[in-house]
Amino acid sequence: MTGRCLKRKRRRVTVEIGLRTGQRADMRVPAHVVEARRRKLGLILQQEGYLPVVEVCRRLGISAATARRDLAALAGEKRVTRTYGGAMVDYNLRFPSFRQRQQVGAEGKAKVAEAAYRLIAPGEQLFFDAGSTVYAVAQCLRENPVGPLTVVTSSLPVAEILAPLEEVRMHLLGGQLLPRQSVLLGEGALREVVHWSFDRALLSVQGFDREGLWNTTPDVVAVQQAVMERSREVVVCADATKLGQRGPTFFCGWEAGCRLLSDASRGALEKAGIPRSVCG
Repeated sequence: MTGRCLKRKRRRVTVEIGLRTGQRADMRVPAHVVEARRRKLGLILQQEGYLPVVEVCRRLGISAATARRDLAALAGEKRVTRTYGGAMVDYNLRFPSFRQRQQVGAEGKAKVAEAAYRLIAPGEQLFFDAGSTVYAVAQCLRENPVGPLTVVTSSLPVAEILAPLEEVRMHLLGGQLLPRQSVLLGEGALREVVHWSFDRALLSVQGFDREGLWNTTPDVVAVQQAVMERSREVVVCADATKLGQRGPTFFCGWEAGCRLLSDASRGALEKAGIPRSVCG
């Protein structure tokens, strides 16, 4: 056998051994290069809060497999929280937890919740999202049950307090659990929402202004948009502290037809450019 044939055979054996042992592309990249790329990814996620895998690939010029390994490495270091198709830095770990959010604007939330509770009628099929103001609506319902009702939610606290009520048939969406936020999100939740239709959806937001409604991450907004498409009426429950605030992700404009319940004064709403037609 010639020397050239031996070289070809040796090269072929090397490749086959590498494939059999699951050799990864990053093993052929110097460790400092991999670490530098992951630091860059971490900084991007800190700035933007969320990136799907396809966007990670585009930003860093890497394959989907490499992107997933980088995200898994950052998640292992507690620098990000993985979601279906991407990663969220801020929502689960750095946004205030559900319990912390309950304490902000509590008096205003109670007023909004009472107004939303008065909209509920027997026989309705409702969606309750995972916001703290919507949870306050659930508390009103627990104290003064209305029924029969069917309630679907992505919120563990809402499910916990309404499930014992005989008047309520309680359904909890699937999805990825974010424990600090007490919510189920992601592809699992989206898959289940499409099987429902709602008389009324009660939603919370991180902020609202003249342009419309804002929330935390694309995962949260994706579920809200899917619910909105399947709801006869969408009621946004937002206390006055949310007026003039924006979140990282745009949910929808006022032209979508959402109804706003807020304890903000009419004068404050008009000054902020909130259309009168959506208020109340």
